[in-house]
Amino acid sequence: MDKLLPDIYQQSIYTINYQKLKKSGIKCLIFSLNNTIAPLKILTPTKKMKNKFEDLKDMGFKLIIMSNSSKKRVEPFKEILNVDSAYHSKKPFKRKYKKILNIYDLKPDQIACIGDQLTSDVLGANRMGMTSILVNPISNYEVPSSKIAKVIENFLVEKFTKDDRLKKGEYYE
Repeated sequence: MDKLLPDIYQQSIYTINYQKLKKSGIKCLIFSLNNTIAPLKILTPTKKMKNKFEDLKDMGFKLIIMSNSSKKRVEPFKEILNVDSAYHSKKPFKRKYKKILNIYDLKPDQIACIGDQLTSDVLGANRMGMTSILVNPISNYEVPSSKIAKVIENFLVEKFTKDDRLKKGEYYE
């Protein structure tokens, strides 16, 4: 169960202390796409998102969008934000994470993964020894295949809340 607990929990990608991550040795940020940086119904990045990604690049971070979505869904964000991407990632499986480590010659402790789901984003990062950052979903709208994961996620949050290990809305770094 500990593999499902995030190292950091924040309201959104805009409330994360990126300076602190940089000081701790993080060189690469892997962002989930759907409901982490954009709602499912948004097809291209917003101006606010573009500004945030430019700021993060200026800080020296390597930025990657890693999504279980199709190339067609991911590509506009990759191109407009001028970042690398991994689509059809099959998170939480390790294959794409390992590929990123090899391509960019990084160690797991140099990467922070940011996402809105415990069962894919947090579990995938934790299985690899990367820093896991949970953020609240931007939207309640989910693809049908994510609805089962959402039921599991709600069960986990309820259990973690009872154990006083994670409470929705009580953020920590």
